[in-house]
Amino acid sequence: MELSEEYWNCRYAENNAGWDIGNVSPPIKEYIKQLSNKELAILIPGAGNAYEAEFLYHSGFKNTYVLDFAELPLQNIKKRMPDFPDKQLIQQDFFLHIGQYDLIIEQTFFCAIHPGLRKQYAQHMKSLLKPGGKLVGLLFNDTLNNEPPPFGGNKQEYELLFSELFEIKIMEPCNNSIKPREGRELFVIMQVKA
Repeated sequence: MELSEEYWNCRYAENNAGWDIGNVSPPIKEYIKQLSNKELAILIPGAGNAYEAEFLYHSGFKNTYVLDFAELPLQNIKKRMPDFPDKQLIQQDFFLHIGQYDLIIEQTFFCAIHPGLRKQYAQHMKSLLKPGGKLVGLLFNDTLNNEPPPFGGNKQEYELLFSELFEIKIMEPCNNSIKPREGRELFVIMQVKA
């Protein structure tokens, strides 16, 4: 199965997006609420309908960028937020994206890419972060699927994958996941190593 732009557009067009909970997930919302620097350059890759971007933008984080392979979710964002800057809605393959960010928010993107690309994901995340930048969000702590996505994993696997490039500040089970994901998510804060 090729996880192409067409594949993801079809998933959204068919309303086959089980990962989309229709709002900001509580762990990410609580993290955002404690951020004070409104000037942060923030990227949400594989953002889908990007409720996190909407929450950030309406909370004063105007330097928020949304990246997705598929066009349809970006159109959905623009319908919900007509004032969101077009240049900050980026339709592109994550692995081709170039930029520098203070914070990258991970929300169901990691589980959507093929597990064979996870090492490349970690390396590219590091390249997109400024010195001292952070990768923050949620990772499934569950087996999930072999095909199609979402693909799962576990804490031990993630520690091996990320510890070479990032200082893992937090990688712990969430205490405020939505009900269907209770006991199945890890909240992570990882800071890029110098």
